[in-house]
Amino acid sequence: MFSNKTIYEVNIRQYTPEGTFRAFEAHLDRLKELGIGILWFMPIYPIGKKGRKGSLGSYYAIADYKGVNPEFGTADDFRHLVDAAHERGFSVILDMVCNHTSLDNIWIEQGRLDLYKRDENGNVISPYDWTDTAALDYSNPETRSAMTDVMLYWLREFSIDGFREDMAGLVPLDFWREAVAELRSYRKDILMLGEVEDPAFHLDSTFDVTYAWEFGHLLEHIAQGAYGADGLRWRLDNERDTFPLGAGRLRFTSNHDENSWSGSEYERMGDAALTMAALTFVTPSMPLIYSGQEAGFNRRLAFFDKDLIDWSGLKRLEPFYKELCTLKANLSVLDTFNGAAVEYIASSQPENVLAFKRRDDKSELIAVFNMTPYHIQPAFYDSDYHGIWSKLWHGEAELYYGQYDPFAPWEFKIYYRVF
Repeated sequence: MFSNKTIYEVNIRQYTPEGTFRAFEAHLDRLKELGIGILWFMPIYPIGKKGRKGSLGSYYAIADYKGVNPEFGTADDFRHLVDAAHERGFSVILDMVCNHTSLDNIWIEQGRLDLYKRDENGNVISPYDWTDTAALDYSNPETRSAMTDVMLYWLREFSIDGFREDMAGLVPLDFWREAVAELRSYRKDILMLGEVEDPAFHLDSTFDVTYAWEFGHLLEHIAQGAYGADGLRWRLDNERDTFPLGAGRLRFTSNHDENSWSGSEYERMGDAALTMAALTFVTPSMPLIYSGQEAGFNRRLAFFDKDLIDWSGLKRLEPFYKELCTLKANLSVLDTFNGAAVEYIASSQPENVLAFKRRDDKSELIAVFNMTPYHIQPAFYDSDYHGIWSKLWHGEAELYYGQYDPFAPWEFKIYYRVF
C-alpha cells in the first residue's frame, strides 16, 4: 500500500493565505499530478494558550488530542479533506505527539496530573526547553491507555491511514510495541512513521519507517566540503548492516524542523541542494518533500506565527520533483520495503563519484552522482554499464564499459530500464 509512494509534509498554517483545510484542499489535484502518494499533516489539534510561543503557538503543544485547531477549520472540514484525499488515491497520516502536551491540555484541566511527570512539589515538568509543554509519564498504565485511545479515535472517526510519531525515541519502546499492536488489530494496513533512528523500533512490526537523520546530516557535510563520496558509501553500508531487512528509511533535504531551525536546503546545501534531493529518491528510502520545496522556496518559515510560503517558483522546479516521484512510483527496484540492494559501480574517481546500480527481475537503475563542486570526467567499469537506457529528463542515452563521462559541479545522471 505504501511501498512506492513519496510522502509530502503539509504545513496547513503556512500553505495558503487562509491557512485552512478547505483552502489546502484546492491543491490536492496539483499534488496528485506531482506524484505524491502520502500526505502527512503536521498536528491539526488545538494549541495551548498557557506559555504559548509566538502569536499562534507551536503545533506540538497540544491542548486536546481529540479536537481540531479552529485556526484550520472544523472537524467536518478535516473529514471532508481526508475523504477528498482518499478519492484521489492519497494515503493520509497524522502527526501525533505522544511525549508531551500543552501546559493547559484538557487532561491537566481535568486534574489528571497522574498522567504527567512531576517535580517534588507536584508540578508538571517541561521536557528540555520546550517551556510551553508538559511531559507525559509512561510509567503510569493510564497514560499508555489514554494515548492509545487517542490514536484509535482518529483511525475510527476520520479513517486516516497512520501516524507520524513525533519524538518517538523519547517514549518507551515497550509502549510503542503495545500500542501499535493494538492499532494494527483494529486496522492492519496502517503506516507507522517514527521520528527516531534506532533499528529496534522496526522490530515486532512496530514502525514501518524511521528517520534517516544521519544520512541527511551527511548530505549537508558533503555539500559543505567536509566529506566526499566515501562517506555516503559508508553510511549506506552501515544502514544495510544495522537495520532489519525491509526497514523503511525516511530521507529528506528539508522538513519543518530543518527549515525553521537550521535553514532551507539552499542555505544548508547551496548549489548541491537538488543533487541531494535526487539522492533521497534513488537510495533505499521513502522520500519526503516538505511544503514549498517543489516551488524552490528558499527561506526559513516562522514556526510560531503566520508566514506564507512563496509559490512563485512552481513552474521552474515542479517538473524536477514530478520526474523523481514518477520514477519512485514506477520502478520496482525503488520499493521502500522490498527494493533492490545497492551495488556500487567502480569508477576512476571513487573519491568524487557515488555510482551504483539496483536490479531486480522487473527493472534496473544506474545512478551516478558528482559529489564535488568541480568539473570531473570519471570512467566507469561495470558489466551492466552498457547499452541503451532511458535517462531521467533526457530521453535516452548509450552507455559502454570504460566510458569517460563529463560531469558539471554536483551534476548527477540517472538511467533506468523496465523489463
